[in-house]
Amino acid sequence: MAQSFIPVRENIQHMQGYAPGEQPTDPTVIKLNTNENPYPPSPRVLEAIAAVTADQLRRYPSPDARVFREAAAEVHGLTPEHIITVNGGDELLAYAVRAAAAAGDGVAYTVPSYSLYPVLADMQGARHVHVRFAIDNADWHMPEDAFDHLSGKAGILLITNPNAPSGTLLSEALLRRALERFRGLVLVDEAYVNFARRDALSLVHEYANLLLLRTMSKGFSLAGIRFGYGVGSPKLISELHKVRDSYPCDAVSIAAATAALKDLPYAASTWELIKTGRGRVAAELKEMGFTLPESQTNFVLAYVPEGHDAAHLYEGLKQRHILVRYFRLPHLTNALRITIGTPQQNNRLLEELKALTGR
Repeated sequence: MAQSFIPVRENIQHMQGYAPGEQPTDPTVIKLNTNENPYPPSPRVLEAIAAVTADQLRRYPSPDARVFREAAAEVHGLTPEHIITVNGGDELLAYAVRAAAAAGDGVAYTVPSYSLYPVLADMQGARHVHVRFAIDNADWHMPEDAFDHLSGKAGILLITNPNAPSGTLLSEALLRRALERFRGLVLVDEAYVNFARRDALSLVHEYANLLLLRTMSKGFSLAGIRFGYGVGSPKLISELHKVRDSYPCDAVSIAAATAALKDLPYAASTWELIKTGRGRVAAELKEMGFTLPESQTNFVLAYVPEGHDAAHLYEGLKQRHILVRYFRLPHLTNALRITIGTPQQNNRLLEELKALTGR
């Protein structure tokens, strides 16, 4: 007789897994739903991938991606000991939660924000501690005292900055307040920082409980290779190495990510193109009656004009082979999150939205 029970922990059976954005197979679809960089990576990346040898593939890769850590240390004015490499930024989030929160502990995170955070808390068997944005349609802000009373309630605090899905940026003063008043690990997820007016890198020298998340997926056009890294005090990074996988980054991804980081002027040129496109898309959406928080990312969150339905516009765009992101969540049911594309992609998006809204 076949066994009927499922041999996994009960909390895993009852949790919901992470739901990624739709990945179309039709090459004619304009994909503006998962915040990828619309421009190709540096030509040096493809050269580095082509130069990977059969011997490199036969052998295990560098366990700590030393060559990348040295490149990142030079770019950021740090030492390699300040850097940990991971198989995409999501893996750093998993390491941090694994290291800082035991089963039954609290995992604090900003809400609404990255939908992987509650999944990681559930995987750990941890309690959810919400730190809520104050939201009035396109007006998003974090209360000044939002992080003041978390100590003892959670072992880790996850802050996306700039935030997704709003695109908004918390002040340095508020981050400092969180680092000073929360007695636990503070992970600032800077996945979109390449498109923002400032970052929190300088705070690494001041706060031993700070861990920054960086990714090569957004700014460096390498979402397909899965490579990210963390920045923190050498002592904190040393502790995180204890909970990481044996060989988290493969030889091809290490070569590609290192080449991309070393060609910073190329990547920065795409950031400027995206920021220019962001300004134009935001301005034209506002002319159509959409309202938007000020974005410091490579996407905009657009609240639809009065008399229109966001779900209907999402479906209308999809029928026209344009994918954007729609969230059936509180404070987001009347909004669309739209990745900034190339000028041609942005033109098509705006044309179709004008047709759908009659504006």
